Amino acid sequence: PLVGAQYGAFYLAEDSGEGTRLRMISAYGRPEQPQRPTTFRVGHSLVGQAAHSRRTITADDLRFDHPVISSGLGHAVPRSLVVLPVVSDANVLGVIELASTRQFGQIHLDFLEQLREAIAVNVNTIIANARTEELLGESQRLTGELRTRSEELQAQQAQLRRSNAELEEKAALLATQNRDIEAKNLQIEQARQELEARAHQLALASKYKSEFLANMSHELRTPLNSLLILAQLMAQNPTGNLTPKQVEYAEVIHSAGSDLLQLINDILDLSKVEAGRMDITPVRFALHHLLEYLDTAFRPLTGQKGLEFKVTTAPGVPAELVSDESRLRQVLRNLLSNAVKFTDTGHVELLIEPVDPDAADVPDAVRGTGPSIAFHVIDTGIGIPEHELENIFGAFRQADGTTSRKYGGTGLGLSISREIAYLLGGSVHARSTPGQGSRFTLYLPIEHPVALGGRTPPAPLGATGREDRGETARRALPEAPGEAPTTPPRRVLTVEPRSRGLLTLIAERAAADLAAAGHPLQVDTATDLEQAAAMLTGQGADCVVLDYDLPGEEAADLLHILDAEPALREVPLLAYRGHPLPADQENRLRARAGRHPLSVLTSLDALHDRIRRYVAAGRPAPAAPRRQTPQEAARPEADDRLAGRTALIVDDDPRNVFALTGILDLRGMRVLHAENGRQALETLAGEAGIDLVLMDVMMPEMDGYAAIATIREMPGYAHLPIVAVTAKAMPGDREKCLAAGADDYITKPVDTEVLLQCMHRLLDR
Repeated sequence: PLVGAQYGAFYLAEDSGEGTRLRMISAYGRPEQPQRPTTFRVGHSLVGQAAHSRRTITADDLRFDHPVISSGLGHAVPRSLVVLPVVSDANVLGVIELASTRQFGQIHLDFLEQLREAIAVNVNTIIANARTEELLGESQRLTGELRTRSEELQAQQAQLRRSNAELEEKAALLATQNRDIEAKNLQIEQARQELEARAHQLALASKYKSEFLANMSHELRTPLNSLLILAQLMAQNPTGNLTPKQVEYAEVIHSAGSDLLQLINDILDLSKVEAGRMDITPVRFALHHLLEYLDTAFRPLTGQKGLEFKVTTAPGVPAELVSDESRLRQVLRNLLSNAVKFTDTGHVELLIEPVDPDAADVPDAVRGTGPSIAFHVIDTGIGIPEHELENIFGAFRQADGTTSRKYGGTGLGLSISREIAYLLGGSVHARSTPGQGSRFTLYLPIEHPVALGGRTPPAPLGATGREDRGETARRALPEAPGEAPTTPPRRVLTVEPRSRGLLTLIAERAAADLAAAGHPLQVDTATDLEQAAAMLTGQGADCVVLDYDLPGEEAADLLHILDAEPALREVPLLAYRGHPLPADQENRLRARAGRHPLSVLTSLDALHDRIRRYVAAGRPAPAAPRRQTPQEAARPEADDRLAGRTALIVDDDPRNVFALTGILDLRGMRVLHAENGRQALETLAGEAGIDLVLMDVMMPEMDGYAAIATIREMPGYAHLPIVAVTAKAMPGDREKCLAAGADDYITKPVDTEVLLQCMHRLLDR
């Protein structure tokens, strides 16, 4: 009204994402024209331009389509327009737009210019008040929220206080528990340290025990050596001045000493296992050879007791195994021996079958070893109580360990068998019912773990059809690489009633071992004396194995055949019988043998080892004839190849010296003696013509190893035959002796025939 305007609009400046915009927030006399905009950007239209320039814009004599001023009576077009920017401190707060039907005067314009500043102050104040109210509302809202949060926090604090109280209680309890745990940890640590100390003590004790057993076996073998040698000499009665009863006494002494030697060997085996020094040599071998050996070895024993003996092979059992056959034989022989010993009526059975890893009765330790077979030794004997089943596998333990027990034995066999089975990759388990019998099972992998190499598993027994067993055995023997050997094969002749008897099996296994060592692939069998004579005169032999139970006097007649042919007079003869010969028979046999190399054996293992030793030594060359002195010819056991030779025995035990001297003296040798290595060196330096040295290993001042090494450094003695004669029989002892410079190695108790054969070989080279 003061300036005579009929139209007015107020635009408030607002910030937006696209910049400042001017939005109409109030109007005066504005007609309803929806198509007209209510918002302008700065610089657009006169409203925006006034804000941009911050200067008042006037327009007169309007003729274009401008906002119509209307009333109830009509409408008119305004003639004059004023656009006033509202600016405060260079900030545009808004724009006022006024229109009139008549032109604004200068007074009106001056008034509006003055009013613009007042409006700017008021607008600024209004904006500030609005902001204040907004902030006040926000503050009130926040205060309300804060109050609510405060109440919540107070509630939470109360809950926290309760939780803190609970945590304090728990912390106190935890602290108590920690103290208890620390105390227990201290006790555990003390117990661990004590266990470590005890484990160390146990390891030391085990080491000392193994060393004690090894050393004790040496100390036991040393006196046993002289005992067995002298007892054998007495039993042979070379001078014929002993009565039959005295000869029988000597045989009993020799038999008792042999039993003692077996016990020492068992103890030594146990010490080897515990010390981790038992060697396992896996080789591929035919299973039926092993079964034939066991059948032949145990059928006579079961027959003597009136027991039925069965060897049964289930379908699916492989034809070949890869394992240590000699150790496997040892385990099965022990299990079968126990079965026969503890069974008086009924039967003993060896059942071989494949292992089903999913079977409920298969031990967990067997399931992860790959394809396996089980050897079940089943008997109808006395049985074993359940609570004693585990005890019987302990060393020196038996189910009946009282002094009044019915059955003898040391209790070492099962302990050694379980340890050997473990070394073979298997395990031994037992089930038994007192009064009904027992079942001992050896679980064994088809291939020993160290021999696995992705090879095709052996075919089941019989899968390739039945073959000639001798041909199968020959193919099973390992062959040397490259061309066929140019030297003729070494030959073993077995003389026994059966064409494939026990002695032939033993000889074939010895041949397999020799073939693996590079000595080729031949074992012949004669079933009677005539056939043996034809084979010997036609091809000769490196060794003859004789079954002493041949009918009539064929065993003695075979000696005549060997003596009749000069080329055969030095061929060793091994006479085997399952039990000792009566004294008169053995004396007649030895008298008939004269100077011929003869050994009478009652052990299959000893026979196997003797065949290997004789054949490895090669066929003996015929002895060169030499003139004997009357004194030499008068000796009952004079040996053309040893008589007149000089031997130096180096041993600190006078009993061994006496025994060895007795052996060599009967063969016509001159014997010198030294008590230790140093005396041996002095004797060699002062005595000419020494042909051979028998050197003990364990001696005072200078032991055998040092003495042998020193002798090899002496001028003229680099090739002097030296034989290490020692009771040390642990793995590696032989190699140590040979490395020191010895030509050969013989363990005590000394086998006379082995010693003489070794001396012949060394002196004839």
